[in-house]
Amino acid sequence: MQFSSSLCRGQLIRRYKRFLADVIHPGSSPEAPLTIHCPNTGKMTGCAEPGWTVYFSTSDNQKRKYAHTWELVENRRGDLICVNTGRANPLVAEALAQKRIPSLAQYDDIKAEVRYGNEGSRIDFLLSGGDEPDCYVEVKSVTLLDETAGEPGGQGYFPDTESVRAQKHVRELIDCVHHGHRAVLLFCVLHTGIDRVSPAQHLDPVYAGLVLEALTAGVECQAWKADISPEGMTLIEQLPFAV
Repeated sequence: MQFSSSLCRGQLIRRYKRFLADVIHPGSSPEAPLTIHCPNTGKMTGCAEPGWTVYFSTSDNQKRKYAHTWELVENRRGDLICVNTGRANPLVAEALAQKRIPSLAQYDDIKAEVRYGNEGSRIDFLLSGGDEPDCYVEVKSVTLLDETAGEPGGQGYFPDTESVRAQKHVRELIDCVHHGHRAVLLFCVLHTGIDRVSPAQHLDPVYAGLVLEALTAGVECQAWKADISPEGMTLIEQLPFAV
């Protein structure tokens, strides 16, 4: 997946009001920073420290209040992180279409954002075709790295805070399996420093418990890591996943 426009580079001053960030770049100064849109409503733990290098895209949509969108950040260790959560689904869609996820390559029909379940959800992807049951795929972007080891590469977690919405999605996937369908919880790792993934028991024990229940019920959990650069991103390898 290539970025539609060349990304500009800047330095983060602060992220605030959830949807905004101030940055310095060659055309601005600390006294008159550039305000850009932050397309991430989460806590962004370990992804938004002042002084870090950020990369942002530019839109030619004249109706936008803020023309620039924060896409990537580089942490103190040199890891690149995609903070634009809207990039995860197109990235997975590309991999599905190109059949680069072997366990899901047998499906020819890929539908996005299909309503399903008893709790008013939309599944990220509904896969069908071949001899297997329909497959419901829920995508979660992973950017939270445990930096306590202090070494390159490490443990990634999802979610980065308590998430009632994510809990609901796991319950819906369990129900899919009970109805004879296939269900996959796909963790899209958008942090180059992460090399394994687990549910965040320390941040959302309810979610972690539901994932364990889901695995027992037959829901498949997969973690796939993206290669990330200012030019674009590609899913490149499956990572270990453990509860």
